[in-house]
Amino acid sequence: MPVLARFYGIVVRMYFLGSEHNPPHVHAIYGDDTAAFDIRTGEMLDGELPKRAAGMVREWISANQDALVEMWETQQFKRLDPLD
Repeated sequence: MPVLARFYGIVVRMYFLGSEHNPPHVHAIYGDDTAAFDIRTGEMLDGELPKRAAGMVREWISANQDALVEMWETQQFKRLDPLD
């Protein structure tokens, strides 16, 4: 699973497999916690992150939404800027 960004101890990844399921989403890892987030709505689909970390992931998704949707559709990986 390629790493898209790292910020504040959070690692954001996306699967690049033809069999990956919808809705389009990313996986965020923070310590021992992991969660999947819908890249169109920012909704946490599965897992659990601390509230502050989840908020930062949602903010990052919002700032990178177009690039994330394009990567999901083309499965062409690129590193994205971290959250400042």
